[in-house]
Amino acid sequence: MISTKARYALRVMIDLAQHQENKYIPLKEIAARQEISEKYLEIILKMLVTGKMLTGLRGKGGGYKLTRAPEDYIIGEIIELTDGPLAPVACLTPTAKDCPRKESCITLPLWQKYDALVHDFFYNITLDDLIKGNF
Repeated sequence: MISTKARYALRVMIDLAQHQENKYIPLKEIAARQEISEKYLEIILKMLVTGKMLTGLRGKGGGYKLTRAPEDYIIGEIIELTDGPLAPVACLTPTAKDCPRKESCITLPLWQKYDALVHDFFYNITLDDLIKGNF
């Protein structure tokens, strides 16, 4: 399940893309437009800044803005930055250790196929595609 944090992160990224004029957008404006509490939004924005998806500036004229063009953001990257791996089972996460049942696991191909479908879906849509409804 995609968390509220990931869904809000997508909304924030869309908001910034739609209001970008090469200036920083204050947290209060984003929170008001998206109806997200400022406290919760701070947590999400910090994750996005740490992940280099956004840049932030404190003080007068400060706020947040995208670090690249909307077409250069992959939806899967935003979701995984906030939620972690999209893998449906632990054995398919990037940091998973080899499972001792790998060779005899009848369900592994099922999980691998499902993982590929989810990955391919989210990694083939950009922020710009989402804004324009092109997916």
